[in-house]
Amino acid sequence: MVELFLGFYSLVISESLLIKFIFFVVTAAIVAFGILKTINKILPANGDILQLGSEDEE
Repeated sequence: MVELFLGFYSLVISESLLIKFIFFVVTAAIVAFGILKTINKILPANGDILQLGSEDEE
């Protein structure tokens, strides 16, 4: 998988600036999506932190 990605990346580097930019945007979107998925797995999704904060106010 990594070899395929690096092969495609070396092909993109040799092409025009527009293709490089589009490839960069797509790669950045994939990385951001992966980071968001990881954060959603680490942090609680049901809002326990918000509920703990509201109990302190009561």
